[in-house]
Amino acid sequence: MKFLLTSAGINNKSIQNALVDMLGKPIADSNALCIPTALYGHPWVGPGVNAWQFISGNSDNMVGLGWKSVGVLELTALPSIDEERWVPLVRETDVLLVSGGDALYLCHWMRQSGLADLLPSLQAVYVGMSAGSMVMAPTIGEFFVGWTPPNGGDETLGLVDFAMFPHLDHEMLPGNTMAAAEKWAAGMEGPAYAIDDQTAIKVIDGAVEVVSEGNWKLFSP
Repeated sequence: MKFLLTSAGINNKSIQNALVDMLGKPIADSNALCIPTALYGHPWVGPGVNAWQFISGNSDNMVGLGWKSVGVLELTALPSIDEERWVPLVRETDVLLVSGGDALYLCHWMRQSGLADLLPSLQAVYVGMSAGSMVMAPTIGEFFVGWTPPNGGDETLGLVDFAMFPHLDHEMLPGNTMAAAEKWAAGMEGPAYAIDDQTAIKVIDGAVEVVSEGNWKLFSP
C-alpha cells in the first residue's frame, strides 16, 4: 500500500502533486472512501458537527478535493456486518481518506473492524491526517495518549517504521513546539518526524520521502 501521511490534509500544491502521482490519475477520476472514526475518540472533537464537516468536505483539504465519488467507511459499524458487504468496496477504491482525532481510538477500531489486517494487501493510496497518519507508526508516545485502549499502552499499527509529531508550531496548539517535539522524540525507539501542517510524508514500498512547503525535522534514534 502507498501512504501519504499528512499533518492537516492536502494543504499545498506540492502535497497535492504527490497525491496525484501516487494515484496515477487525476483526482476527478478517482473514487474515495473517507473514514471519520478517529474523531469520535478525541476529547476536543467527538461525534456531531465535526464528523459531518469532515464527511461533507467542509472542514479539510481531503474529502472536498473534487473526487469522482466519495463514500463513508465507518469502522465502528463494520464488526456488526458481513465482510462481503464492505471488503470488496475497500478493495476497489482508489484512496482512503482518514481523519484526525484520537490515534489510539482509531487503531482500536481498525483492528476490531478487520481493516488493519486488510491494509497491507490494498492497492489504494492511504491518505492520513494527523491521528490518521500517526496510527501507522509503531507507537505514538505518551505526549499523544488521550483515549486509553483496553490493553493500555501507546502501540499503534506499525505499518511504517517511524513515528510522527503533527501540527508543529501550530498557533492553536501552543504545546506543539520544536522543543516539545525533541523531548517526545527522545522517548521514541525509532526514527521520528516532527511535521507542520504544510508537510507530508510519502511512503511507497518502504521508501520514505518528505514533501513539504513548511517546516519539519527528522529525529534519529
